[in-house]
Amino acid sequence: MISENDPKIWELYKKEMARQEGGIQLIASENYASPDVMAASGGILTNKYSEGYPGKRYYGGNEFVDSIETIAIERAKKLFGAEHANVQPHSGSSANMAAYYALLERGDKLMGLSLDEGGHLTHGLPVNFSGKYYEIIPYHLNAQTHLLDYDSIAEIADEQQPKMIIAGYTMYSRTIDFAKFRKIADSVGAKLLVDMSHIAGLIAGGAHPNPAPYADVITSTTHKTLRGPRGAIILSQEQYAKQIDRAIFPGLQGGPFENQIMARAVAFNEALQPSFSDYAAQIVKNAKALASALTDLGLVLVTGGTDNHLMLLDVRNRGLTGKEAQLALDGAGITCNKNTVPNDPQSPFITSGIRLGTPALTTRGMKEGEMQKIAHLIDDVLKNSTSAEAKSKVKKEALALTAQFPIYKNLRD
Repeated sequence: MISENDPKIWELYKKEMARQEGGIQLIASENYASPDVMAASGGILTNKYSEGYPGKRYYGGNEFVDSIETIAIERAKKLFGAEHANVQPHSGSSANMAAYYALLERGDKLMGLSLDEGGHLTHGLPVNFSGKYYEIIPYHLNAQTHLLDYDSIAEIADEQQPKMIIAGYTMYSRTIDFAKFRKIADSVGAKLLVDMSHIAGLIAGGAHPNPAPYADVITSTTHKTLRGPRGAIILSQEQYAKQIDRAIFPGLQGGPFENQIMARAVAFNEALQPSFSDYAAQIVKNAKALASALTDLGLVLVTGGTDNHLMLLDVRNRGLTGKEAQLALDGAGITCNKNTVPNDPQSPFITSGIRLGTPALTTRGMKEGEMQKIAHLIDDVLKNSTSAEAKSKVKKEALALTAQFPIYKNLRD
């Protein structure tokens, strides 16, 4: 028992459990995995070394691990309608690195959304491997609507002739038209990579269009809206299967984390159930309800709302920076993250906005009525961000609300 053998760690673990249970979790990239997923993640497959792929390992004793990984592969393919799946990437960043490594040469032009407008650091941050190894060609949101400007993207692609175009973002609250991206990529002979990390669960549940018919390669984490363990997958057309697999092993990784792969298999099975479609639809309903309630309270949302699981709140009309808003909400038991807004005058360490998401609250069973209450709690904090009394009052209300929607009843002391 950890509680007996390492009490210092156990005390911190219990505090984190209490934080997760008692807090209003609005970080769009976080969720609550099921007890089955967590049990698989921490199970005996932790002990197995299995470099290579099913049927082609460099170690003995993999007959059962091979079957588990094969099941994970087949479930991922079925879930997203993909021709090929690699379930070994340790993270979304390593999945993107492998996809580039497989389909690009060093110095090739890689085109993605500007990072300060919603792109990911692996889509071209100068100090990231992507910015160091490839020539980054940014495209931008429409300056007025802050929506994807497909005509502008097509013009930039025609002028720059990139080898790969990325669709998929860390902060974009509207539906992505993958067919338009496919047309743009084809017009310049570029590969289309879709990074669906944020919206994978919505896609699996039919709440967002599927990129599989359009993309050459798809990367995704498995722990956001998909509600699985931490880790990633790569999906691709069959013609790129060998390149993708070789890029992961032996190109970038050694032994895979078979415990995490087992947990992914369990999560994929959960997402294949009819109830998951209801869950994905409710995520979007909750996001729309929260966005509408915040707007009614006079808060400003970039793009004016949302079509998916997240939204970007510009807090400048409350006289705050994103950092100040995040800290104030955290002090009231509401967790979110600071985020840049388009054309943000602040640095990425300060920002002018906060990103809010509804996957975790939806997992708890909350619905539109709770989103209305949470919007008022957020507004109360942002209007009184320096008041300890106001934050204490909101924290009590947050605890009362979350107590009605417990997460892991059977895991408590």
